[in-house]
Amino acid sequence: MTLLTVHQDNHPTPATTEASAGTDPDTTAGTTTHNGTSTATDPGTQTSTNAKTPVDPTRMPRLTTTVPREYVHRSTLAEVFLTGCEQTGNTHYTLTAQWPRAHTFFTTPDGTHHHPLQAAETIRQTGIYLAHAELGIPLGHHFLMRNLHLTTHPQHLTIGPTPTDLTLTATYTPHHPHTKRPTDFTMHITITRNGHPTATGTGRFTCLTPTTYQRLRHPHTTTAVGTTAAGTTSTSTSDAGTQHQPPNPPPTHYGRTLPHDIVLTPTPHPHTWQLTPNPHHPILFDHTTDHIPGMVLLEAAHQAATAHTHPTPTTHPTHPTHPTTLHATFHHYTEHHTPTYITTHTTTTNDNNQTPTTHITAHQNNTTVFTAQLTTHTPTDTDTDTDTTQKSASSR
Repeated sequence: MTLLTVHQDNHPTPATTEASAGTDPDTTAGTTTHNGTSTATDPGTQTSTNAKTPVDPTRMPRLTTTVPREYVHRSTLAEVFLTGCEQTGNTHYTLTAQWPRAHTFFTTPDGTHHHPLQAAETIRQTGIYLAHAELGIPLGHHFLMRNLHLTTHPQHLTIGPTPTDLTLTATYTPHHPHTKRPTDFTMHITITRNGHPTATGTGRFTCLTPTTYQRLRHPHTTTAVGTTAAGTTSTSTSDAGTQHQPPNPPPTHYGRTLPHDIVLTPTPHPHTWQLTPNPHHPILFDHTTDHIPGMVLLEAAHQAATAHTHPTPTTHPTHPTHPTTLHATFHHYTEHHTPTYITTHTTTTNDNNQTPTTHITAHQNNTTVFTAQLTTHTPTDTDTDTDTTQKSASSR
């Protein structure tokens, strides 16, 4: 089967919470005596018992919180970006989301912009959330993403003085509309910020029951990342075949600032890297998986494209490049314990700027498991001016 899981998890059903009782805000203020009774401050009123009156839910303010982490297949609450959802048509939904100001991973090296792959993660979360919360896919099912197409607008990815609040519009198209549940569908998603388009994306999702997934993945489901069947530490892809590799350049060579974020190791062959992610990375491996997550492959594509088009590392780039378009296809599962190699080559478009497009291929055992095309953009002074306007708008 030519599919790859972006993320899957078997989370328990979220526990329901009971509304707590409180004091009616319209209750007259008073002082409490030693015997537990409340005396009104208005002279002449009678002493009454200090009984609590339940708050009327219709009078409570509408507060912002994240959607359940189980509905987006995340283990950490801090990595849940969606905050709400409302159905606006038979196949149309409006969602809200928020990106933090200082995310430990989804931030550009200069600290000025949200990383474009944060939009990809938000699209991934949107497809899975709508499948569970709106389309009737039970928790415990596994999700496969066949492809992802993403376009971002760097001038609207700037980090402002407050967290970035977003509005998403999503439309799903079932590929088998007559089935009871839409287990194979495409999501079309637009992300806006203060009315400005920030990113647009399309992804095709396929849902599998636990039984089907176990049958499809056996025997790989018996050995998760980080451990072997015997319970010892696994070599994973990070140790296999790296004995005589060239030294790794600094993280800025790959568009990152921290060594533990680097997922590639150079090989003796030009424009070829081995996929060597840290299996304990808190973002890329948010929970246990039996294969390399799709977001790791997208990050590998970004790092390989950066290393290919910008071979000279720069510590503090004046105008860092940002991926603006990404077309990715997941052909097969990418296994943990088999070496994975990433190769790149570039082509140039016929526009005035001669924008390069990097073509990325990942293969295991001479089989292509993932392909992507990534185009980058270097912000100009015009983009910087727009960024300043955006920062001001986000603070209102």
